[in-house]
Amino acid sequence: MKKMTLGWISGAFIATVLLWGCSSAVHIEKDEAANFNRYKTFAWIKDDQKEKKINPIIEENLRSSVNKELEKAGWRETRNEPDVLLSYDVLVEKTVKEDNNPVYSQSYSRPYYNPYTRRIGWIYFPSQFMGYDNAQRTARESTITISMMDTKTDKTVWQGWTTDEINGSKMTSKDVQGSVKSIFRKFDTAQK
Repeated sequence: MKKMTLGWISGAFIATVLLWGCSSAVHIEKDEAANFNRYKTFAWIKDDQKEKKINPIIEENLRSSVNKELEKAGWRETRNEPDVLLSYDVLVEKTVKEDNNPVYSQSYSRPYYNPYTRRIGWIYFPSQFMGYDNAQRTARESTITISMMDTKTDKTVWQGWTTDEINGSKMTSKDVQGSVKSIFRKFDTAQK
């Protein structure tokens, strides 16, 4: 029973490491002069001027995911005099991805005749690295950017963004939630 449990735990650990390695890069910029210890409340900017081409359900899921992450950090949403205003931007665009796959020769064996023993022997030739097979494909990528502005100074004090490849032609709520979680893994507001 111990071997089965240990094997299962090892398998889960390896799967986690592989999935972690596949996650997209997250970028964070923060104003080092900003005192994040005094920020505890937030509100979303209502941007009627900006024509958003995002599904309202996706937009609600994005805001809900950000709210959950901030609440985990001890922040709360308020409509009366928030410390920080939140804004987001979503960009979905086509891109060209290049896949580089290694190519190896086929291993083979060749017969030879040994005149001293009067027998036929075999020489094994292992596969060899031949280079890379380069292929281009079109893909769709989504970039989600979340910005925080200090309400007293109107300065951007924190910004996080990530770019991920999406499977369909449109972004899904699952894509949004994964991107938001990735961004807020780096939400470190500790002062140095």
